[in-house]
Amino acid sequence: MARILVYNVGSNRMETYNRGENDPMPYSYGRTLLVKEFRGSSRSNTLWTNTAAMESWNATRRSWGQGIYVGYAFKRIWEGGHGQQSQHYAGVSFDVGQNLGSTCRRWLHNLAQSLGVWVYVEPLSMTPSWVHFDKRTNPPACSAGYPLQRVGSAGTYVLVLQDALNALGYRAGSLDGYFGQNTRTAVVNYQRRNGLSADGIVGCATWRRLVSEVVGIGRTPGVVD
Repeated sequence: MARILVYNVGSNRMETYNRGENDPMPYSYGRTLLVKEFRGSSRSNTLWTNTAAMESWNATRRSWGQGIYVGYAFKRIWEGGHGQQSQHYAGVSFDVGQNLGSTCRRWLHNLAQSLGVWVYVEPLSMTPSWVHFDKRTNPPACSAGYPLQRVGSAGTYVLVLQDALNALGYRAGSLDGYFGQNTRTAVVNYQRRNGLSADGIVGCATWRRLVSEVVGIGRTPGVVD
């Protein structure tokens, strides 16, 4: 049974669901995206995404009109497997179509672009055997990275931040997706110990340093589920 956190963009609230591996993801269209498909190779019992990503998935799946094979979607940042500020860690990214031939992959890629529901669709030249699309939040603090986070921020990027801090031993508390005082204290402590401006704001420099230390380090005693 997976615990699934969904940030509702419309209500600015984090919602929690408990679903089996063969159950559909919350907010997904019919049974077009099962929990086990969204999980992919992640071994975490806690997963997250947001309603905007699910709505974009629904629009793409409806327009495609048939099943879309999902090779990779969610991963926790300490599990690694993707780039340092990958949108997969935020639960808003999909690598799909690995079972398709090049012609069908091109059709799917063109569809994802033409719909205009994704923020980023990676060029096919960079994805030789799959199609990548994601619902990242702009503007990024660093080029192609995560957005700035501070007290009052909410959503899946706060979950990534809390997950990273906890994994490195900086106690951000429970994974709730809200940047409150506990998260700020953990950020300030991290910044002080790493020679960064201790302002409690997670901008480009803090994100870069944080992800360089945490991506792919594996589950640590500080990890919270």
